[in-house]
Amino acid sequence: MTALQHQSRRRRRNILPGFGPTMGYTLLYLSIVVLIPLGGLVLKSAEIGPAKFWRLATQDKEVIPAYELAFGASFLAALTNAFFGFVVAWTLVRIRFPGRRLVDAVVDMPFALPTAVSGIALATLFGPVGWIGKYTHAMGWKTAYSQTGVFIALVFIGLPFAVRTLQPALEDLDAEVEEAAMSLGATRWQTFWKVIFPALWPAVLTGFALSFARAVGEYGSVTFISGNIPFETKIPAQLIREDLEGNYYVSATVVAVVMLGFSFVMLLAVNLLQWWTGRKFRRAV
Repeated sequence: MTALQHQSRRRRRNILPGFGPTMGYTLLYLSIVVLIPLGGLVLKSAEIGPAKFWRLATQDKEVIPAYELAFGASFLAALTNAFFGFVVAWTLVRIRFPGRRLVDAVVDMPFALPTAVSGIALATLFGPVGWIGKYTHAMGWKTAYSQTGVFIALVFIGLPFAVRTLQPALEDLDAEVEEAAMSLGATRWQTFWKVIFPALWPAVLTGFALSFARAVGEYGSVTFISGNIPFETKIPAQLIREDLEGNYYVSATVVAVVMLGFSFVMLLAVNLLQWWTGRKFRRAV
């Protein structure tokens, strides 16, 4: 190798700054945007002591139903998005049909819409006089201003996370592997469950986790379609807002820390499961 080639390769390797500056910028940015705000939230709640923290976090009559609704509806919405997100992503990647690009763009609509606009649109659509709501209410099924409405809103805002996570994995999946399995006598269902789904399972889990995390933290769209009925459709984010408006900063901080802790634990559990599943699949391959 000539000296000119060696110098050229060295220049290509050194286009970006070294480890020290990049790591410093990364830690500084993450500290300002993420770590300092979250750390301040935890420290603020720690000032009141464990006993008072536990009392504020559990003994308010509205808090426990709000927790149950937020995490229960978010979990069900994430499961729903994991299934239908798989179907939508498979359709967009494997099937060529007229208007496919339009459908692909529509998937991103919940990303682009302000959450308040999403909530108003869903409340108008599923309300008692809405295009869909007037029929469901006539059948005795209350959609808007109920827990069903909360579930609908969380499915709406979480679907893009499941679809966009699965699409790259589907595009990278080699079709020759499926053809080889079918040529060896496997049926379509056997090929799907033994070849395709194990390869996509980590992406499915990631989409589920992202959809779940997004749903737990949702506020705008849920507020409009839920009606904020105490003990029934009020979510923790609404309790935090009411506490802040009433200058009850300590109780608002406590509820926020509880939500942060639950979200962290769930994301950690799902990521560990994803890591274990991916390692198991790599060993099998």
